[in-house]
Amino acid sequence: MPYLVDVHSHTVASTHAYSTLHDYLAEARQKGIRLFATTDHGPAMADAPHPWHFINMKVVPRLVDGIGILRGMEANIKNLFGETDCDERLQGCLDIVLAGFHQPVFPPSCQEDHTRAMINAMRGGVVDIITHPGNPNFPIDMEAVVAAAVQFNVALEINNSSFLQSRVGSESNCRRIAELARDLGATLVLGSDAHIAFDLGNHAKGEALLAAVGFPEERLLNRSPRALLDFLESRGKPPIAELANL
Repeated sequence: MPYLVDVHSHTVASTHAYSTLHDYLAEARQKGIRLFATTDHGPAMADAPHPWHFINMKVVPRLVDGIGILRGMEANIKNLFGETDCDERLQGCLDIVLAGFHQPVFPPSCQEDHTRAMINAMRGGVVDIITHPGNPNFPIDMEAVVAAAVQFNVALEINNSSFLQSRVGSESNCRRIAELARDLGATLVLGSDAHIAFDLGNHAKGEALLAAVGFPEERLLNRSPRALLDFLESRGKPPIAELANL
């Protein structure tokens, strides 16, 4: 596996997922994954964990058998103002915040609305990574979104799950986003969006797409644990001492 970092995974705390954090650790050991984020859905989703799930993440160790764990959330973009369900109370409990559109929270509208909401979410400063921006159910002005990602120092995800069993029709959109990111200087990240531990670190489709467009590896956060941690620190997150040697 060329990339041993994964930023996007769901546990049984999101009840349409099927693995525990222990299951993910076992899979990470087997695959040699060095750092992953546990990012269950934000509380606006019907099957999301209670907010206390995120507030109590202080009990999740940073490092287990040499594997780094980032405490995170996949938040929901809720409205045109770019507000998310990761409120101030929850932000301080998390190392990393992903956010994207999910139909039960933000019903699909039009390209103008989706673009406005996504850019406002980036402008707000809470969101580190925008998830599955190539979702064809939520068309966006891709050039405007990629330019905003550069302006606000937010990474855009190439979501491997979108090529496999969800968000059918994403591949051409993701390719265009990758091309624009290559040309405009944006940062990308591969996310497995694993809903079962076996998929942790599965970026194969995304890797192939980035290779096909010639995306520069120096702007891909999965290239090393340090690359991801440095990016989060560049966004004002405090250094995580336990992960300093990854």
